[in-house]
Amino acid sequence: MAKTARVQTKKVYPSGGSTSLSIGRLLTGAWAAGALLGLAARPAVAGAPFITDDPGIVPYGHNELYVASQGAHTPGNWSGDVHIEYNRGIYPNVMAHVIVSDAYNDPSGGLRATGRGDTELGIKYQFVDQNASIPAVAIFPLAEVPSGNETKHLGTGHTMYFLPVWAQKDWGEGWETYGGGGYWIDNNAGGKNHWFMGWELSKALSEQLTFGGEIFHQTDPGYGLGANSGFNVGGIYDFDSHNHLLFSAGKGVQNVDLTDQLMYYAAYEWTW
Repeated sequence: MAKTARVQTKKVYPSGGSTSLSIGRLLTGAWAAGALLGLAARPAVAGAPFITDDPGIVPYGHNELYVASQGAHTPGNWSGDVHIEYNRGIYPNVMAHVIVSDAYNDPSGGLRATGRGDTELGIKYQFVDQNASIPAVAIFPLAEVPSGNETKHLGTGHTMYFLPVWAQKDWGEGWETYGGGGYWIDNNAGGKNHWFMGWELSKALSEQLTFGGEIFHQTDPGYGLGANSGFNVGGIYDFDSHNHLLFSAGKGVQNVDLTDQLMYYAAYEWTW
C-alpha cells in the first residue's frame, strides 16, 4: 500500500506560499504488507492519503510534517507501519522528501515482528505550471533505502528506485484530478522491474473537507505475485491553515491472492 498523490486542499503557508501540496507516504515497511500490494515490501510512492501522486510542491522555504499509520490485512496477516514524513521546499519548484518508519508484520500463527522499516528519500521538481489550458507536471525520483531488518520481513534488503511523472488539472467548483505513473527498478531477489500507474478524482465539499477516490494498477513485480489493481477512497479535513487530518481506505480488485486485501491510511499533518 504505500509511500506518496493526494487530495488537494487549500492550505495556507506563512508569507503567502503556494497552496500546492506535496506527495509522500510510506505504504509500509513490512514485507507482508508490501506483498499484499505487490509493492515488494517497500515504502510506496504517493501523496497522502492516496497511493497515486500529484505534482504539487511545498513552497520554497516552507515545510510539511506528517505523523501517520498505514497497513494492510489479508486473511491470516496484518502488516504496516507508523512513520514520520517530512517535506521542505528547498528551491522554487523543488521539494526534498524523506520518510522514516517503524514497521510491523503480524502473521496469524506466527511471531509478530516490529522494528525499523525502510527509508524513502526523494526530490520532486515541478517543471510545468498549471493554467487554464495545460496541467501542472512534475517528476519525482525516489530511492527506497534498506534500513529495515530483512530477516524479520521489515525491509527489502536492497535499494530500489522509482522514476515517475505526475500531472494535475483543477476546474469548476473545487474539482481536481491528477495521476500518472512510472517505472520501478527492483534489485531484490525474486523481484523484477515493473510499472505503476494511478489516477485520482476529488472535490472540495466545503471550506474544510475534500473527498475523493483513486484507482491504481501495477504490472507484475515478481515474487510470484502477478499484476494487481485496487482502489481507495478518502479525504482531508482542514482544521485551519496549518493543521490537517488525512484518511483513506480501500481494497484490491485484481489477482485472486489480493482481492480480499484491505488497506488503510491515517495521518495528522502540520504545515508552516
